[in-house]
Amino acid sequence: MSFSMICIQLLKGLGSTCLIFALTLLLSLPLGLLVCFGRMSRFKPLQYVVRFFISILRGTPLMLQLIVVCFAPFYVFGMKLTSSWTFAALIIGFVINYAAYFAEIYRGGIESIPTGQYEAAEVLGYTRGQTFGRIILPQMVKRVLPPVTNEVITLVKDTSLAFVLSYAEMFTIAKRVANSISSVMPLFVAGLFYFVFNAIVAWAMEKIEKRLSYYH
Repeated sequence: MSFSMICIQLLKGLGSTCLIFALTLLLSLPLGLLVCFGRMSRFKPLQYVVRFFISILRGTPLMLQLIVVCFAPFYVFGMKLTSSWTFAALIIGFVINYAAYFAEIYRGGIESIPTGQYEAAEVLGYTRGQTFGRIILPQMVKRVLPPVTNEVITLVKDTSLAFVLSYAEMFTIAKRVANSISSVMPLFVAGLFYFVFNAIVAWAMEKIEKRLSYYH
């Protein structure tokens, strides 16, 4: 099989890889902020529950989490496993895992803001919501962008873990093609695709960071 044919085969899975990436990012970024609020809550029971949730997700392999999310409903509730549920479980697994990581990144960014800014906002008559939305959030976004970028780049590579649920994304297809032609070339081509994908992501995040450079 020629190089061009291998590329054509892998492009069929690239769309699935991009879909996993986009949905995970779209859902985990805001969910991570909600989890962060729970982690920083003054209501101790909620704070402890969220801390336990985060420790489990950060302390266990993502591959294991995907398997649990996918198959737990079958073993616990006897739910029939379908292709649509497999994809939903895949996205749920990715989203909750990355939300846990983003939550801790957000928390670090929020806690790095000097307390004097909260006090100044209170003196000016800002509500807690206004203080966070107008003062804290813009600064937090700027400060957490580098670690968020690292997680986003990791996500590009982690999409290959979809193979554990037999979902045909790019890396899964690359392995199938490699097995069919008894060659590792498709795997190297897939690696090249991931490299280009990550380069585009890194470039986009750098542009965003430069646009926010007026926040110090």
